[in-house]
Amino acid sequence: MWLSDFRIVLPDRVIPNGALCIEDGVISEISEMPVAGAALEGQGLLLMPGFVDMHGDMIEREVEPRPNVKMPMELGLRDLDRKLKVSGVTTGYAAVSFNPKSAYGHMRSYDHSQAMLRALKGMRGALKVDHKVHARFEVTFPGALEVVEELIADGTVDLVSLTDHTPGQGQYRDLERLKARTVVERGLSVEEAAQAVQARIDERRQATGDLAATLEAISGTCRRHGIALASHDDDTAEKVALMVSLGAAISEFPVTEEAAQAARAAGLMTAMGAPNALRGESYSGNLSARAAHKAGLLDILAADYHPSAILPAVLVLAAQDPDGLSGATRLASANPARALGLGDRGEIAPGKRADLVIADDQGVGHVRMTFSAGRKVFSDGSLRIVVG
Repeated sequence: MWLSDFRIVLPDRVIPNGALCIEDGVISEISEMPVAGAALEGQGLLLMPGFVDMHGDMIEREVEPRPNVKMPMELGLRDLDRKLKVSGVTTGYAAVSFNPKSAYGHMRSYDHSQAMLRALKGMRGALKVDHKVHARFEVTFPGALEVVEELIADGTVDLVSLTDHTPGQGQYRDLERLKARTVVERGLSVEEAAQAVQARIDERRQATGDLAATLEAISGTCRRHGIALASHDDDTAEKVALMVSLGAAISEFPVTEEAAQAARAAGLMTAMGAPNALRGESYSGNLSARAAHKAGLLDILAADYHPSAILPAVLVLAAQDPDGLSGATRLASANPARALGLGDRGEIAPGKRADLVIADDQGVGHVRMTFSAGRKVFSDGSLRIVVG
């Protein structure tokens, strides 16, 4: 099947008016010119590689949209699948935390997180996007170690990130901002919020003795099973060095430029949120993804909590990227695919999976159609495929 009359975004350039052929789920040929009799005429729209999202926090809210309002697991997972394909995400890593004392409460309990991930894996054949699992391992809760190791061993987990949400460092360096946010999110008084924050700091201090052993255990499990390891919320060069020593290959959401610089110097790929890049600032007052990109420190764009921000963020960053649209698109496709060992996808090239996004770039951008392994999985109805 030929797709013709598109601006085709290749890894290193954009074909201004070309065509692409799909056979047996892969890209078989690319033409620099339009092809007569194509099954789909693109009318000059963009043809981009499908987005590879290494970190999406949406699954928990799809399964439980409000506290203690549980939806059937199948319904929540289909809603997640729909949200991703409409946003142009063709490979999505569902990020699930194992942290029963988080603000999300029981949603991040070990049993609940396990159930979500096993259900997601069990439904992969019925869903349209290629779903993978990103286990967020809270290092201050060594009780999760046994659960996460079991999930890695049975093939449920595809990526692990090491997180530490202790107040006073990482994402929550600004204690006053965290206290104010706790008041709003948990409905506490200012005094109660301060006590809650202090309790988390005290728990971290009590767990310090077990921390080194916990980190080494999860790192060793990832090495044995060939699972990619990422750090999360790096804030200092020292923390980056620790994560490198554990085998981390990706620095997710560095909160300072110092940490991002250290990650780059150590050979780690740096991932930041598309919503941050689109808005031009971090909602928690940390490093701006747009500033990191301008400084040459951004490698990967992730959905974080809002997958529909990926395309608009790519278009925004294209205006300042040295390689223009091709360079910005790599942030959401080729770069994460390379970081995660997915050599069969992430770019438009012969022999690669036909994971494709048809989009316009007017306004904030809009996904018109999504293909996963050559199969149309989403259309907004504005384009028609003519067969025969």
